[in-house]
Amino acid sequence: MRGWLAWCAVAAALTIHGSLLEAQSTSPVQAVKGPDERMKADILVVVAHPDDEGGATPYLARAIYDQHKRVAVVFLTRGGSGGNDYSREHGPALADIREQEARTACAKLGITNVWFLAGQDTASQNVLNSLANWGHGANLEALVRIVRLTRPEVIITWLPAVFIGENHGDHQAAGVLATEAFDLASDPIAFPAQVAGASKRLEAYLENLTPWQPKKLYYFSDADDQKQFQGTGPAYSIKELSPSQKKSYLMLALEAAWPHFTQFPQAQEFQKMTEDQLKKFLDDPNNLFWPEPMTLTLGKSAVKTSLTDDVFANLGLPITEGAARRDVAPRRGESWLALGGPWFYYDAFRRAHGGSDAWRSANPPEIAVKTGSTLAIPLVVGHLGRAAAEITVTAPAGWKVANGQGRLELQAEDRTYLMVEILTPDLNKEQLGKLAPEEVLVKASLEGKAVGEVRLKVSLKASALPQ
Repeated sequence: MRGWLAWCAVAAALTIHGSLLEAQSTSPVQAVKGPDERMKADILVVVAHPDDEGGATPYLARAIYDQHKRVAVVFLTRGGSGGNDYSREHGPALADIREQEARTACAKLGITNVWFLAGQDTASQNVLNSLANWGHGANLEALVRIVRLTRPEVIITWLPAVFIGENHGDHQAAGVLATEAFDLASDPIAFPAQVAGASKRLEAYLENLTPWQPKKLYYFSDADDQKQFQGTGPAYSIKELSPSQKKSYLMLALEAAWPHFTQFPQAQEFQKMTEDQLKKFLDDPNNLFWPEPMTLTLGKSAVKTSLTDDVFANLGLPITEGAARRDVAPRRGESWLALGGPWFYYDAFRRAHGGSDAWRSANPPEIAVKTGSTLAIPLVVGHLGRAAAEITVTAPAGWKVANGQGRLELQAEDRTYLMVEILTPDLNKEQLGKLAPEEVLVKASLEGKAVGEVRLKVSLKASALPQ
């Protein structure tokens, strides 16, 4: 008799489970939102002051107009300590003016994604003065955020070294921070709140970005002797004619510099010249504002490349071993599921810092939440390319899955952050006193194949800090 009853119970459970799977398989597919493609950049230019972008504009004009590359610019200061060759404003007022000049100059090249960070314009040749006055850590964090937001293939910045020339400490500091950001942006334990996700709607603290490894880092310099950089990277003629614009890249760069009246007083005179007069002026090699050819020095590359290869050569190659990528997550195979949020972070953090065996986490993972609140279970799904996923949740009786379960279409990326939300029952103190911690089980499948499961032990409390 007992065997018959047990068989009936199993059959009923299988029927219910099959009905649930059938309901899920016929539910509509929900597309998981990808990153904001409006922010995507092929090139991210990182410089110190408004008008510094001009150091690279002959090449940027080539990339934008004739290679159809998307460019974004980050200014680490607003240039308030600079001179003013146009009007009387100085200090913070000059910084306001220089910001507008820079935005106008970038717009002339079609660059509309422009950011200004909180570094203070520091008149010195000592890079340490600049880093100290900028708030190195805060601005590095802000720059890593922009790298993760724009997901550039290439970063172009000032050369972080001392050379006879203008040798501005701020220029060097821009190169220092850009180099650090190149290495850190792919590291999931660097500024972890930026890559924590998915979060609840209107979450005020976690950003839901993704670790990102730029492929190449190039430098340009304000050194007096530009010949010393020959052979250190790709070289491009500034006098070459743009096929699309029917002007030289030198002329396009010069026109983009005209809005910088406070720093470039010649701009007003150039604008009064006829085209022939301006061409005659620029035909004199002593009047060039950029070296001919312009050389970009290869600083770092995460893909196999040669020094003088084109900036965009070999970007489709895999990231090489020992490159800047510092993702210390274990090798999980092509597809995997992991508990996200702080658990995922601590998993990487411990391996990165090599803690002792005593430094460990609860196994299985656990958390306490307030009864009647929403339990959020962050997930990380690893996959190659676009994928169809199925998320199933097994929760205790009386708990309701509010969001995150069902069929999902994942974007083409190596990992996707998801969130399962479960409404917990609102119990009184007497009920809570009799309730032991309960377990939530989450499983995932990709393209119909199971890829893993996570378990979270949950204790309901009368009061608990917000999750």
